[in-house]
Order: sequence, then structure tokens, then C-alpha cells
Amino acid sequence: MAQLFRENNIEHERINYFAEELTEEKLRRLLKKLELTPFEILRKKETIVQELNLSKETEPDEIIKFIVEHPSLLQRPIVELGDKAVIARPIEKAMDLINSGE
Repeated sequence: MAQLFRENNIEHERINYFAEELTEEKLRRLLKKLELTPFEILRKKETIVQELNLSKETEPDEIIKFIVEHPSLLQRPIVELGDKAVIARPIEKAMDLINSGE
């Protein structure tokens, strides 16, 4: 992702949620920008999702709590631009967002 941005002269900031704390407030802002539910941003194939028995029926606040505690549950990379964001998989979603903001 960073290489794509460099090649296209796009300034960016990279945030590693394993090194920099992901707060509940930040996660809620991301969800709003993504226009997704907490369940929709889960990496559902992660073992911990099954261990915690997380499903569509799980309360959104509970899922948010678990994502904050276990950032590996969060789909990534996430690209933010202004008040919008996308989960950049495939990477073209990031470029679509960037191009729509120009």
C-alpha cells in the first residue's frame, strides 16, 4: 500500500494499531467513515472470532470492545480520506476513494 502511494505521489500516514493504541473512540470514528457495522469489519477467519463466539447477533458494543482488545480482529488496511474510509482490499478500493476525493 505504501509503495502504491509513493509511486503516485500521495502523501499518507501509516498507523500500526499493534504499536499505537486503537481506542474505542477511534474505532467508532472509523466505523462511521466506513459506513460498516462492527461485525462487518471483523476478520471472521481469525481463530479468536470463533473462540469468542462472535456473530451477527453479538452486540455491536461487545464486538467493538473485543476489536480494541485484539486489533488483529480488524480488517485492514483501512484508508481514510476526509470523512470517508475504505477497507483497501483489493488495493483498487483505496485508489477509487482517493480519485473520488480529487
